[in-house]
Amino acid sequence: MRGDLEWGTIPGLVRAAAERYGAREAVVDGRTRVSYAELGERVERAAAACVATGIRTGDRVAVWAPNTLDWIVSALGAVTAGAVLVPLNTRFKGTEAAHVLQRSRARLLFVTGTFLGTSYVASLRRSGVALPHLEKVVVLGDTAPEEWTTWKAFLAEGDTVPAGRVRARAEGIDPGAPSDIIYTSGTTGRPKGAVISHAQSLRCYAIWSELAGLREGDRYLVVNPFFHTFGYKAGILACLMRGAVIIPQSVFTVDTVLAHVAAERVTVLPGPPTLYQSLLDHPARPAHDLTSLRLVVTGAAVVPLRLVARLRADLGVGTVLTAYGLSEASGIVTMCRRDDPDATVATTSGRPIPGTEVRLSPTGEVLVRGHHVMSGYFEDEEATAAAIDADGWLRTGDVGVLDEAGNLRITDRLKDMFIVGGFNAYPAEIEQLLGVHPDIADVAVIGVPDARLGEVGKAFAVRRPGARVTEDDLIAWSRREMANYKVPREVEFVTELPRNASGKVVKGELRARTGR
Repeated sequence: MRGDLEWGTIPGLVRAAAERYGAREAVVDGRTRVSYAELGERVERAAAACVATGIRTGDRVAVWAPNTLDWIVSALGAVTAGAVLVPLNTRFKGTEAAHVLQRSRARLLFVTGTFLGTSYVASLRRSGVALPHLEKVVVLGDTAPEEWTTWKAFLAEGDTVPAGRVRARAEGIDPGAPSDIIYTSGTTGRPKGAVISHAQSLRCYAIWSELAGLREGDRYLVVNPFFHTFGYKAGILACLMRGAVIIPQSVFTVDTVLAHVAAERVTVLPGPPTLYQSLLDHPARPAHDLTSLRLVVTGAAVVPLRLVARLRADLGVGTVLTAYGLSEASGIVTMCRRDDPDATVATTSGRPIPGTEVRLSPTGEVLVRGHHVMSGYFEDEEATAAAIDADGWLRTGDVGVLDEAGNLRITDRLKDMFIVGGFNAYPAEIEQLLGVHPDIADVAVIGVPDARLGEVGKAFAVRRPGARVTEDDLIAWSRREMANYKVPREVEFVTELPRNASGKVVKGELRARTGR
């Protein structure tokens, strides 16, 4: 399906969904239930307020808030007014958020008040970063500092803007124009903003919805953060395309997921592998009815085969898929198909999505080309030139292998590889092998200095409930299961691995723990 042609732009999608699905439930946020028609009205009211505020087509508008109905309305309202959305990571500190606001030259910011005990308002005000382009800050709450505006007051500003003016603004947006700038995590330097268009977003997530088998009336628990492509586009936009119900969850706790799935009869639950592992192992799971779950989509280098088997056997999930993507490629590059065997789902990230190409460089780096590749990094020609060559191939920074069927298996990041006595060791490959051990629930591997071999592997492992496996046990087992240079020389058992809001292990924190 060519989603970019069917809807044209994201505002076109919002309007089409409101007309097509009307009275059907669109969003369930706590006690608030909103139909598709009501969601369309709320988005247009937010767009009118953006127009009244002076937002012009192409201006950047940022949202710094957790998964809520207000995030959906403010973000889609800004995009409907012609703005380019800049989602901010909820894990950011005030200074980090301010730097992205500064680099993007955002004119308007929607920000939550307090989240997880942190006042985002106070955090931003204390940052000390000059923001000369930021003209208005709207607090998604009932109170705001004197110089800022509450959500209710902001919406009221748009009441004098005629509906026809908002419609004309939305209809004047070019499908090839930027719809959002997704800033990378910045683990290797300052964050860079990947510029993605309306047409790219729509085409990619029409494909995602088709391959996943998302249906009208599906009830989709969105645990993935909205500031991430997996939450915003594979979540909000995909649901709008198919008429599914968006159930945002602002904080990940297994208890809340269990409660949501049971109470709302959730059918679709994408997320990182750790989410499903935690769900399966939770002692309260048998007390909750999870039989409604039918579709799971995950993405990671390590997805244990037994996890796929348990999702099917223990929860009765009919469709389990894995996928691979990155912000610079609209969040999606490859994806498994629904008829793939479990071994393919567990050990690969599937095949390239339609209209795209994947190949490997001489060093094994994954290169991608197609309709999904960003136009570039926002106002950063040097970084863009380093990422995309003259023939349009995007360097992903990931190392992988392709099987005979064209399925991609990510073995690691280029930067994470370490060399053991002259042999290249890829942590993701070692993690995949360790993940087979019956007593290991989660694991991450890093390279640490070694006087004789240069570097060796160190594993940080999470035991399964009730397991008593020791460091010596795991190392001895590893020597039987993998080449010697891959065997971790050290194992440290931890209760959980540090992960960012996207579910990726923060290996910098693990390296810092070693003090080496």
